[in-house]
Amino acid sequence: MKHIVAGIVAHVDAGKTTLSEALLYRSGALRQLGRVDNGDAFLDPDDLEKQRGITIFSHQASLQHGNLDLTLLDTPGHVDFASQTEQVLSVLDYAVLVVSATDGIQGYTRTLWRLLDHYRVPTFIFVNKMDADTADRERVLAQLQQVFSAGCIAFNDDATADGAIPAASYEDLAMQDDAVLEGFLDTGTVADETVRRMIQRREVFPCYFGAALKLDGVDSLLAGMDQWTQAPEYPAEFGAKVFKISHDDKGERLTWLRLTGGVLANKAEILDEQKVNQIRVYNGAKFTIQPTVSAGMVCAIPNLTGTHPGQGLGAQAAGRSPEIQPVLNYTLDPKGNDLHNCLTILRQLEDEDPQLHVVWSSQLQEIRVQIMGAVQLEILQQILRERFNLDVDFGAGSILYKETLTQAVEGVGHFEPLRHYAEVHLLMEPAPRGSGVTFAADCDLEVLGKNWQHQVLTSLRAKEHLGVLTGSPLTDVKITLISGRASIVHSVGGDFREATWRAVRQGLMMAKTQDHTQLLEPWYRFRLVVGQEQVGRAMTDVQRMHGQFDTPDSTTTAGEAGMTVLTGTAPVAEMQGYIQEVNAYTHGQGQLECLIDGYRPCHNAAEVIAAQDYDPVGDLENTPGSVFCAHGAGYPVHWDDVPGMAHVDYVYTADDLAKL
Repeated sequence: MKHIVAGIVAHVDAGKTTLSEALLYRSGALRQLGRVDNGDAFLDPDDLEKQRGITIFSHQASLQHGNLDLTLLDTPGHVDFASQTEQVLSVLDYAVLVVSATDGIQGYTRTLWRLLDHYRVPTFIFVNKMDADTADRERVLAQLQQVFSAGCIAFNDDATADGAIPAASYEDLAMQDDAVLEGFLDTGTVADETVRRMIQRREVFPCYFGAALKLDGVDSLLAGMDQWTQAPEYPAEFGAKVFKISHDDKGERLTWLRLTGGVLANKAEILDEQKVNQIRVYNGAKFTIQPTVSAGMVCAIPNLTGTHPGQGLGAQAAGRSPEIQPVLNYTLDPKGNDLHNCLTILRQLEDEDPQLHVVWSSQLQEIRVQIMGAVQLEILQQILRERFNLDVDFGAGSILYKETLTQAVEGVGHFEPLRHYAEVHLLMEPAPRGSGVTFAADCDLEVLGKNWQHQVLTSLRAKEHLGVLTGSPLTDVKITLISGRASIVHSVGGDFREATWRAVRQGLMMAKTQDHTQLLEPWYRFRLVVGQEQVGRAMTDVQRMHGQFDTPDSTTTAGEAGMTVLTGTAPVAEMQGYIQEVNAYTHGQGQLECLIDGYRPCHNAAEVIAAQDYDPVGDLENTPGSVFCAHGAGYPVHWDDVPGMAHVDYVYTADDLAKL
């Protein structure tokens, strides 16, 4: 049989888990149809999910239909858990994007579409809730074609349930490729293999219409996935990608893998001399133990250590950094519980969701977590209480700022206490928005040996580098090793770690004095629906919040008749909590959707910097100063005196840096 791994993704309440349940039931994988609102959905087995009526964790199920052997991965639909959904996208062959016929393309649906494009996942679209009185097939299809792609084409109609394309859709399909169109004009049709190839290349997105709760259109979608998908070809060499970490009900740590090549057998050694002690293939909450799994399959391995989502094993390269990043910072209130016990437990949850970013400050004796929003915070508290019997609270959320550079700078770090020696020169340059911090080397091996260059790059990757304006994480900067010096007698690896970290901070301090550092803040992309008489108020509010908006647009979306849609962007710091104001002045009739739209220059940087009152020189764990040696003893040198005392000449002049 043809084996495919597909994920189901959607905006919350679009009917994603209901569709998953219907697919399993109609394929015969389930004898009884579960329902989310009854708390008995096969793919929402966790108690928290049953209580909340939403998917919080990704789950796996299997079904067979015709020639199709399908591994189905259900994902969270709430934007606060988008990072877990993104982890799954990187291992999919295909995705099914569920769109509500009554609500159309919602804000988070657009984010999912962007992520699917980012990971190049071929996508089927299921328009759900077509049984509603307000559902309009042609309107939704037109919206999909306008907002997503002209390649969104209806693959089922009221008369078909066998996966065949309606005759009227062939011309629309052919229009997506000039060569295919030329063949269509000659033959009046498009070969099945060509259709599969166009779907695979994301030129065509098959659209199916139905009502999952009533099982309408489900057979057609199953038949379509059987007919129009094609299994990947895999290399013979073992490779696998880690996409999830979890813990089972006995507390065992599970590493979830998608095999991308070869075969994995029990007792195989796959990571740092660690052996596979068991291979589990899950179906809902239950699993079977397999002696081997082959390329294309999804499995979970208990008790591996040091694994993390995005990691590549064997011949598989590591995945790219996640697009979805948290923007809110919360401080833990232990409520009398032992702080270190709280930290241990939160580290375990961070292991499952790296985006939680648990930070311990020994100076302040406090724990901070980074999250996406209020719902995730509520779920986190509930997990701590129910899974770990830990009752804690969190202080008021604060904005997670970041810092970057606006012009290149050369940073120098020197570390020379008695019988130690290292000097490092780093070029630090502004990088494209959203690129994070990247590292490179452009240094002659005759200047600094290969081993020492490796030590510098390893040290750069070993910690999160902080800016010098507020102590916020550095981002969108490329750091390149350009020069340095070692001692044949006295240099050790730790010396280069110290010199490297000091070079980063010294460079940032130099940039600060030249006004080349910049504070960044997260921004929302919002969609605000208000009555026509309230548009003026809404526009004034957005301007007050230092936001921007597009030309207001009247809407015909079901449930929003007579309303006006305002879209735009605004700082998270200003728009947080605005939903309460919207509810008040629209008397509960307005709607506000906010999605993270990345980082931009802070609108009130001077105010934030003053309020933070960060002392970059006093931050001893991130000192910008260096250590030199004279008369048989090491002594500290202030960061701004380092250029005059450096043993290695600067590579760049001020004019050179300004031109970079």
